[in-house]
Order: sequence, then structure tokens, then C-alpha cells
Amino acid sequence: MSLSALQHSPAAERNRAPILDCLRSLLGPQGQALEIASGTGQHAAHFAAALPGWTWQPTDLQRTHFDSITGWAAQSGATNVQAPLRLDVLQPRWPAEGDTFGAEFDLIYCANMLHIAPWACCAGLMQGAARHLAPDGQLVTYGPYLEDDVPTAAGNLAFDASLRAQDSDWGIRHLADVAATAGEAGLALQQRHALPANNLLLVWARATPAP
Repeated sequence: MSLSALQHSPAAERNRAPILDCLRSLLGPQGQALEIASGTGQHAAHFAAALPGWTWQPTDLQRTHFDSITGWAAQSGATNVQAPLRLDVLQPRWPAEGDTFGAEFDLIYCANMLHIAPWACCAGLMQGAARHLAPDGQLVTYGPYLEDDVPTAAGNLAFDASLRAQDSDWGIRHLADVAATAGEAGLALQQRHALPANNLLLVWARATPAP
């Protein structure tokens, strides 16, 4: 794999260590992971190399990321990263092509997608996770969020404004709105972890049925 195929995200380079620390505290020694919107592939490579008992399935809407995803995995030496698949969270069929996922996933991981995608993608993510998570599986989302009871950092306010200037369908999402959308899909927020640079790692799981 040519180094020229490797796409690089400085943010992914910075946040991979604190995210991995959280994942280590959440996950057992082995399992099946599905990553939504893998992008450059830096997270897939780093996490899979550090979690050798986990099989990591990267996906992305854009095929232009596939060579980079494969390249980072090869460079990391991780042999537990599957070939990337095309996945559109807005479609009821995951992945978009080939056989649908037959196995359930212990972890579905999605970083930095909700604020650079139309709001409908939040419902698509939550509904898809509800379809494909194992009974005790976890959906982990990472990124900036707006919270009613937490002052928004100036950097996030500026970031939100810049996103909306690029595309009116983009923008940092209100955590309460995300939680309500998750609830409609049968998922509930289980854990909130504050990470550097005013980002949150959120853990969602199947809501406990009412007695």
C-alpha cells in the first residue's frame, strides 16, 4: 500500500489515545466491532491493534476512504481489521452492498459523524444500531455536543457556526435531541465521558424494559 493512499486527520491522531482508554474500560477481552463512518481509517487501525481480541469491521459511505482504511490497518500491523464496506446509515439495509450483516455486534462505534451529516443520520444510526447490536452490545458515539446544563466552550460555538456556514444541514447536535432519537429506537444513554478538547464519549445500550 502506497503511503500516498493514507489520508490523515490531525484530530483523529490527537483523540485516539483518550478514546482508546475509554474503550478499554468498557470492553471485554474479545468481541465483534462495527465502525460507522471510518473516514481515514486511523481509529480502526489504532483500536484494532490495541484490542487484538476484537474483530473490527470498518465502513464508510465514501469508497474514496477505502484505500486509506486498508493502508492504516496494514501499517499498524493489525490483522483483525476486515476489508472496509460501504454503509449508508440512512438505508434500512446494512451494509449497502453484498450480504447483510448476519452476526450481531458487541460494539458499534461512530466518531465525529453526527455534526457533519444531516440530522436524519442520527435516527438512521440509532435505528441501525438497534437492529445490529447484540443483546448486551453497546453503541459508542464520540464528538462535540450541546448540553442545556453545561456551558458550551467558545471553541465549540465557533465550530458550530463554521459547520452551519458550510452546510445548513450540519451543526453540533443537542444531546437531549440525540437521546430522544435514541429512545425512539429503543436505546438509552448509559454513560457520559468528558474527553479533551470539549468532546464527549457517550455509551448507549438497549433500554431496560419497564417492569
